[in-house]
Amino acid sequence: MPSGKSAALLAMEQVAISAHKCWIASKDPAFKQYQMANELNSFSGQPRFLLVPAKHYGGKPLLVVQAQGNSSHVDVFGPLMNDPLGARISSDVARWQAGNPACAATA
Repeated sequence: MPSGKSAALLAMEQVAISAHKCWIASKDPAFKQYQMANELNSFSGQPRFLLVPAKHYGGKPLLVVQAQGNSSHVDVFGPLMNDPLGARISSDVARWQAGNPACAATA
């Protein structure tokens, strides 16, 4: 059965799996106050995941990572990007989007 996945969904799956593994499952102290809300099967054509406050799951997203349509370009935005953590989030997402699932940039 051929996969009907869009380029956006394929890109986001890769990024979301790495983000969960590296930020959440690893118990990274920088991300311990957040939890991930996965919305990859969104019917809006914008697969995405959110970081929300760990103690307030329905709270306003602090980070949105999403792709759209047939593009594998991933957009990252939200209040966390103005935080010191923003630079790390950008480099992590760029690395994962490029196909490297490593949790940290290797020197």
